[in-house]
Amino acid sequence: MRVFGIDCGTEITGFGVVETDESGRMARLVCQGMGGIRLAKNKPLPERLAQVYRELTNEIERCRPDVVAVEEVFYSVNAKSALKLGQVRGVALLAAACAGVPVAEYAPLKIKSSVVGYGLAKKEQVQFMVARLLELKELPEPADAADALAIAICHIHTAQTLAGMTR
Repeated sequence: MRVFGIDCGTEITGFGVVETDESGRMARLVCQGMGGIRLAKNKPLPERLAQVYRELTNEIERCRPDVVAVEEVFYSVNAKSALKLGQVRGVALLAAACAGVPVAEYAPLKIKSSVVGYGLAKKEQVQFMVARLLELKELPEPADAADALAIAICHIHTAQTLAGMTR
């Protein structure tokens, strides 16, 4: 299974691709790529959204994932920030839908619990555990890419658990 995780952000939208490798004695998770789409603050919002769409579309086409996993909307004190984030998230969902790839959505607490074992883990803890689970030599950068990898890992763990329940 190849999962394309997306961590939507108004400054940087992170993405990461995780694949399961079951060729050895024990299945393992393998990072197939990661990155961040940096958005220029001085450009109008429609141009930034178009950039997110273009770059995510290119990466999804290049990686050919089985599924795209995205973080669900969280509630923010600042309505304006939440609205902008929702627009970026909508563009990410559109990119996946236009590519014909199914989408899975996960709450932030579920993602952190799946990767770190604690739903209120800090960003640094998520980065550390993502690096450990994927056997990376360095912490994934930018932090948004680490979050995207965490979302992909969460989907794989969830899919494996659900598959185990149906056997």
